[in-house]
Amino acid sequence: MHDPLQIREQFYLDPSITFLNFGSFGACPKPVMNRFHELHLEMEQEPVQFMTKKSIGYFAQARKVLSGYVGCSMDDIVPVTNPSWAVNAVARSLNLQPGDEIRTTSIEYGACDKAWQYYCRLTGAHYVQIEPQWPVTDSAQFVADFFTNISPRTKLIFMSHITSSTAIRLPVEQIIREAQRRGIPTFIDGAHAPGQIDLNLDEMGVDYYTGACHKWMMTPKGCSFLYAHPRVQKQIDPLIISWGYDAAFPSHSQFLDYHQVQGTRDLAPFFCLDASLQFMEENNWKEVASQCRSLVLESAPKFIELLGVQSHVAIHPDFLAQMFSIPVCAPKAEELQQELFDRYQIEIPVMRLGDKQFIRFSINGFNSNHDLDTLYQALRELKQKAEFL
Repeated sequence: MHDPLQIREQFYLDPSITFLNFGSFGACPKPVMNRFHELHLEMEQEPVQFMTKKSIGYFAQARKVLSGYVGCSMDDIVPVTNPSWAVNAVARSLNLQPGDEIRTTSIEYGACDKAWQYYCRLTGAHYVQIEPQWPVTDSAQFVADFFTNISPRTKLIFMSHITSSTAIRLPVEQIIREAQRRGIPTFIDGAHAPGQIDLNLDEMGVDYYTGACHKWMMTPKGCSFLYAHPRVQKQIDPLIISWGYDAAFPSHSQFLDYHQVQGTRDLAPFFCLDASLQFMEENNWKEVASQCRSLVLESAPKFIELLGVQSHVAIHPDFLAQMFSIPVCAPKAEELQQELFDRYQIEIPVMRLGDKQFIRFSINGFNSNHDLDTLYQALRELKQKAEFL
């Protein structure tokens, strides 16, 4: 068993805060931050050489180690600052026509919903959000429901690997297989997946995949990636037209030229992937993550019982990883979140999803039963006083 206190000492997290919101922005370990600062210093000592020459080798190394971690060729993956960037790049490149459809679920991340809604309104396409049957307990049923009455005008299937508000690990592998059978491309939003669950993008067979490294892989903020299968790479226009477009000195890959060269930006977060993976290896992170998942599965039922609600998802490793969302009746969701922070020093999100609200706790290596007990006691007190709950 790992020692949460020993791991916590390797982060800068405020010890006075019960930190149960790793899912929003992650947190960067000290060794990785040290590498981040080293790279900034190296850049400022010779900015021109760093940005124009050294960065080429650093990018190649970053793509090499990241592609090995997520299971794909290093030429099929490009760095982007966040998954929203990747979604916009793909969405604007699809040549959507009036009547085309993007098929998705009703439980996607709000920023991605907004991107797809924008491009669909712009082109006359339709953003079709399928509501799952609640609670989500059967993968085969979820897949069958998702494909019911699907339109022949479906241009793309877009879906989270692990949802944000509801923290459900969706059966994307089955979705991709069925989509392939029907000849429909797929795009998986894996913002929460790298570092939380194992990935092999080549085996998955997905067309597009985006993931955030600054969440569960613990890099500095602004480090994400876009994967594109070789069969679709030339279809994606650069989101920012810069020197990589119609490059004077093109590389072997238009995909890399278009999306890697994006003008002046902070490159250091991408170049910290080596340090991040080294930190995980030195701290036996596969075992740490496994223990975190076990803690989530063990703890979830008592919160459901405390608040007298029905879980929205089967409490099972097929559907849960290192996060769990507790359905709550909290009309003042934002005030509840602030109260938990101000009165109890608990950092945890309370999120709205349509007419539903959820409290989502995230568990990483520095968390323990004590953290969840602190949350439990706070929620019990608020419920007893009929405050917010």
